[in-house]
Parts: sequence; structure tokens; C-alpha cells
Amino acid sequence: MSKSKKSEFSPNEYVVYPAHGVGKIVSIEEQEIAGISLELFVISFEKDKMTLRVPTHKATEIGMRALSSPDVILKAMTTLKGKAKVKRAMWSRRAQEYEQKINSGDLIAIAEVVRDLHRNDDQREQSYSERQLYEAALERLTREVAAVEDGDEAAAVKKVDDVLVSRAA
Repeated sequence: MSKSKKSEFSPNEYVVYPAHGVGKIVSIEEQEIAGISLELFVISFEKDKMTLRVPTHKATEIGMRALSSPDVILKAMTTLKGKAKVKRAMWSRRAQEYEQKINSGDLIAIAEVVRDLHRNDDQREQSYSERQLYEAALERLTREVAAVEDGDEAAAVKKVDDVLVSRAA
């Protein structure tokens, strides 16, 4: 492995890890694993009280990316305003698709899941698994919106909620 390639991520930077959402790179460290010296990103997920170590040379390959730009956030909000697209497939198949979208790390795909699973007060109750997927997608979306817009998670939750409520009106 060559040390010459400069990493695109640096310590104290927020990144999105597909399977876990927004985390902060705490440091970059050398560690010997199975006799091989590896350079690793140490990523802290404050909310989940979790630390993840990702080999620097594999980071982009596995889908780790920088936070979305403000215009991607805008596109995600526009996606939320759209009409829910619920396929007529079996729930297990749809649940699988939603799970894939959530774990893709793609903000627009996550917004689609939030849009499709959002229920207004006058609509039927969600099943437990629907609610779990909806909350997971909503949390990923609001965390990234908060990280992009200076870290106020309560404001991000309100912003997303306002968009969802305005859609129903």
C-alpha cells in the first residue's frame, strides 16, 4: 500500500458511513492487524456511543463520504414534499428495499424512505417494523441535515417535520 495517496478525510471532520450515518473522525492511527500495518480512521458516533475503525485505503470503496452539500439537502427536502410512492409488493420485499436505501448512505434515498413511510394523524397506524424503518431513516436524515447546518439536531428535526406536515396540508 502506498502512503503517497493523500486521504480525502481528515480528523475533526464529519463523515457519513453508510451503515451508521453521521460520525466524526476523531483521529487517524496506525495499527498492526494480523502482522500487517494499517492506517485507520477512528470514527466516533456520539449518539450511538460507538467507535468504528475503517482502513483509510478502503474508506471510499465502502461508501464513506463527506457530508452532503446544502443543495443535496435541498433536493432531499424536495423529495420529502413529493407524493409517497408505495409499491404493491409484499411488505417483506418493500422492507428489504427500504433497509437497503437507509444503509446506502444516499441522502435522497433516505428521504424517499421517510416520505414513503410517513403517516399523518388521520392515516392508519404503522406496524412495528414500519415504524422502526421510518424512525431509522428519519434519524439518519435529521442527523445529516443537522451536521450540515451547524449541528442543531432539534432544529433539523423541526425542519424535516415541517416539510412533512406541509405536504399533508
